[in-house]
Amino acid sequence: MKLYNAEFSGNCYKVRLLLSLLDIDREIVPIDIINKEHKSPKYLSKNPLGELPALEDGAHTLRDSQAILVYLAKKYGKDVWLPNNAKEMALVTQWLSTACNDIARGPMDARAHYKFKFDVDIKKAREKSISILTVIDKHLAAREWLELNRATIADIACFPYIALAHEGNISLEPYTNIQKWIGNIKKLPNYIPMPGLD
Repeated sequence: MKLYNAEFSGNCYKVRLLLSLLDIDREIVPIDIINKEHKSPKYLSKNPLGELPALEDGAHTLRDSQAILVYLAKKYGKDVWLPNNAKEMALVTQWLSTACNDIARGPMDARAHYKFKFDVDIKKAREKSISILTVIDKHLAAREWLELNRATIADIACFPYIALAHEGNISLEPYTNIQKWIGNIKKLPNYIPMPGLD
């Protein structure tokens, strides 16, 4: 199995993290995004969108971090990380949408602005960050995990850019339940950090 990876990408990290938690042998293939290797014909043959990550598992190549989490959870995680029960599956997968919408347009965009000098609407990113972090903190008030009283890919999908919020000048100090949840994830067997989460 090969993961095409950029070390500072939260989307790549969530896949690296699940691979580690599942204890799956993998080859990490670094992609030089500064020199636009992800836009090269060779990489575009694997992911025509020119985005990271991409995962090769035998003859299969997948793009999009949320889709890769689903694939790994179903193929290698039995029923634990993504259940088969329709209601439970929906409860978990709704957070994948949250990760690529509210969290992406909030904490992720704020981090992109401050850490990587991306031209984003920082006012809107801060407002979106406060909104979604408030919702998640309230949701976590009566639970340790986002759903099902255990770690699932819901937690893995949402974790990186929330935990990296400080790199976007978004403080997690007001969100004590989120802080506890971050601590729970860091205690999982085979947890690995990424730059900014050491």
